[in-house]
Amino acid sequence: MFKYSVIYINIVSFLISSIIFLSLEIFLSNYNLIMKKSVFKAGFEVQNKVENTQINLNEVEKNTKDDNKATEWFLEISCIGLKANIQEGTSKEIMDETIGHFEETSKDDGNIGLAAHNRGYKNNYFENLKELKEGDEIIYHYKGKVRKYIVINHCIIKDTDWTYLEKTEENKITLITCVENEPGYRRCVQGIEKIEESEESKT
Repeated sequence: MFKYSVIYINIVSFLISSIIFLSLEIFLSNYNLIMKKSVFKAGFEVQNKVENTQINLNEVEKNTKDDNKATEWFLEISCIGLKANIQEGTSKEIMDETIGHFEETSKDDGNIGLAAHNRGYKNNYFENLKELKEGDEIIYHYKGKVRKYIVINHCIIKDTDWTYLEKTEENKITLITCVENEPGYRRCVQGIEKIEESEESKT
């Protein structure tokens, strides 16, 4: 009887141990699977965050470049102390803040037409335009490109005369502003692009 009981106990113990071992194996397998899924999910989320951060950084960089491009459109005339930004259009609102660009004219090659107030407004960028004379230098900046012009013409025209803003094959710049106490007339200054001499031609 005792011998039978010992064998029975051993069998029961073996079965219990086997069940416990199998249960532990199943638990560990499920635990590892859960951990792998958690790690994969965490890694996926981190990667998404990195990609989203990169997208945001790219967007910031693009906006910064766009902002920089906006500030690269300006005019300089050192002999009259002028340096001012340029915007598209010639409405009063635009010229209250900046120099205006005649939309029908070129922004680069050809004839570039610009206008600004000369007195009585918030900003009067062309107030000293009347002091320009032949040979004076005008510097135009657009999207990183710099063009230098030499004044070749300074005249008074009727406010209905648009011939000075017509397209040209040669690179010109045309500056227009009002004439004091002459509402029917405009002051017009034109410059032609200055061709820089190369080092070879100098020697």
